[in-house]
Parts: sequence; C-alpha cells; structure tokens
Amino acid sequence: MYELERLYRREFVRFVRVATAITRDADVAADVVQESFARAIKHHGDFRDEGPLEAWIWRIVLNEAKRAPTSRAVGEFATQAPAANGSSLDETAVRVLIAALPERQRLAVFLRYYADLDYRTIARVLAIETGTVSATLAAAHRSLREAIEGVRS
Repeated sequence: MYELERLYRREFVRFVRVATAITRDADVAADVVQESFARAIKHHGDFRDEGPLEAWIWRIVLNEAKRAPTSRAVGEFATQAPAANGSSLDETAVRVLIAALPERQRLAVFLRYYADLDYRTIARVLAIETGTVSATLAAAHRSLREAIEGVRS
C-alpha cells in the first residue's frame, strides 16, 4: 500500500494531465485519478507483479477516464472544425485533431506526450509490444501531420 501512496504523491499531476486530455475536464480528471487509486487500493490483491505497479495504475486511470460520464464522445469533439491562426494551429485545433485519431493512437499520444512515459511503459499500459508503440506513434504523427497540412491548405 505504501508504494501506491508514494506513486500517487509523485505522479498525481501526470495522471491528471492524461485524464484531462481524455475527459476534457480538469475537475472530472482529478476525480478520475482519485477513483482510480481508490479502486487500486480496493483491488490491490489483483496486482500480480507481472509488470510495474505504475503501468497497472495507468491502465486503471485510462479505463476510468474513458468511462467518465462527462467526457464528450470523441466523434462529437472531432467534428469541431479546427481553425488555423496564421501559420500555426491553436491548442483547441490540435486537441480536435488528436481526438480524431483512432483510440490506440490517441492513448499512445497522451501517454507519451502528456505523461512523458517511455515506450516500454506505454507498451505495458496498453498491453502491446514496444515495437507496436513505435509504429502506433509513427502512424499518429503521420495522421496529425496530414491533418495539419489539410487545415493549413
């Protein structure tokens, strides 16, 4: 249990940052992280030490965030037209483009760039191979690059 508390104190901000990216609401995201850790404490016996505790917690946070009742459907969010401001996109436009990515690509982007997780940890969180993380992020980058070029055209 002490390890969970230490992880909570050390990584709370990163967990909330990713949950906010998924739920699009910082208050809901903080609740999601709280609920995730409460669930982890309640089900700590289910953790089998087959990987790092942090990866197990990340899976719980991602699942709770995706289930959060106030998060807008990705399709609804993705239908908002991104607006270009001169030569760069504003933050909302980038969020819309990320929201339009397939789920695994979107989650990999959140975990890599919002949580700053390494490829091995992302692989454990998403239950995929490390090489698949690399391919998934490459596909996400390609899709985002093409979408940005389309908006700027």
